Amino acid sequence: MNQDIKTNEVASPCVSICALDDEDVCVGCHRTGAEITAWGAMTTMQKQAVMKKVRERESGSYI
Repeated sequence: MNQDIKTNEVASPCVSICALDDEDVCVGCHRTGAEITAWGAMTTMQKQAVMKKVRERESGSYI
């Protein structure tokens, strides 16, 4: 069984393409540098909020 599913943990969106653009957003996972740095210490709710932002960034629907 997948450990992330068993513990209800939010899996990191990292795809091992680590490069920040001019907006400090990773071109691989679409997290900001600050979000990447803080990921390990975030609560599940905080990670879910970041994942919502990641989906918005992926779709281009953020400002």
